[in-house]
Amino acid sequence: MQRHYGMDWLRIGAFAILILYHVAMVFAPWSYHAKSQHVASNTAMLPMLAANAWRLTLLFVVSGYATRALLGRAHGLGAFIADRTRRLLIPLAFGIAVIVPPQAWVELVTQHGYRGGYVGFWLRDWFSFRTLAGVSLPGWNHLWFVGYLWLYTAVLALSVVLLRPLRWQHVFNHAFAGPLVLLVPFLWYGAIHSWWYPMAAETHSLVDDPMAHLEYLPAFLFGFGLARSEAIMAAIVRWHRLAAVLAGFGYGWVATVQLGWVPYIGDWTPAYGIAHAMEQWGAIIALIGVAEVHWNRDAAIRPMLTEAVFPFYLIHQTIIVVTAFALMGLGLSILVESLILVAATVAGCLAFYLIGRRIGPLRPLIGLRRPSSRKIA
Repeated sequence: MQRHYGMDWLRIGAFAILILYHVAMVFAPWSYHAKSQHVASNTAMLPMLAANAWRLTLLFVVSGYATRALLGRAHGLGAFIADRTRRLLIPLAFGIAVIVPPQAWVELVTQHGYRGGYVGFWLRDWFSFRTLAGVSLPGWNHLWFVGYLWLYTAVLALSVVLLRPLRWQHVFNHAFAGPLVLLVPFLWYGAIHSWWYPMAAETHSLVDDPMAHLEYLPAFLFGFGLARSEAIMAAIVRWHRLAAVLAGFGYGWVATVQLGWVPYIGDWTPAYGIAHAMEQWGAIIALIGVAEVHWNRDAAIRPMLTEAVFPFYLIHQTIIVVTAFALMGLGLSILVESLILVAATVAGCLAFYLIGRRIGPLRPLIGLRRPSSRKIA
């Protein structure tokens, strides 16, 4: 399987958007672990709504695509599962024990009146396996994505074994041929958001999150199938401009409703769910089409960025939350505060990656292979 540089750039861009989205959460009128005194609802919400519908689904699509390449280069299915388990569950365990706790402590201190220091909190409360002021201890917070990704990889491995005699790639190519690559997923996501779980919230609790699994597992499997389907990629290129237009219409309706620019008429939920699905899948097809047509070329910095995105993901939210906590009470303007948050997050993520990659025992903890390991990515 030839490397698709456009999908690499898309993965890098998707994680960059996610980091900026979490910085914006500090200022948005939605719950988050740390909140600024500047809650700029419209200013923060408008760009966030432009990515909210598709940002996580896209991550699972590109992860499925990359998983196909990893499976193709591994020495058998068993070696593939062992490698993915090491690369995902070791950083997840490290993240739950070390990276995530400061987020919970800041939330408890700033929003629930917790008076204990951080060291005492980590030693006494973090591993208490209870709920404190509505905060589950311990928790995985943003690292739910890693746990879900490992679960979907395990489901995929089982599916590869069971469905191999059914020529599933042939079925995939026909199921999403031509305009069906737009229509079939749109109908699926429209049903989720409008009728099955009308604009319900995800729980990220793994065993009690049916809506998220209905969204993200098919997206992951779609990316896996797309990686070996020239016909579906050609269909995406053909329809990606229309997909971009549909995504724009969907975003326009979502933003109009969220900002209260339309009068309330009956129950808007089905229409809102359809618009959400239109933005969700339309943006994904549009971006994959752009990646195929315009971004499928290498650059000197791409290998480093491709390796760095996972360590960046592991640490970014903790840096955002701790930095926001440190800025509280300083009386900074929203512009200065946001610029400091972005700069501190980029610098902190880069330091975490560069230091971790140079110290052999730390590499598995941040999702990197040891230098002596055979590269399959």
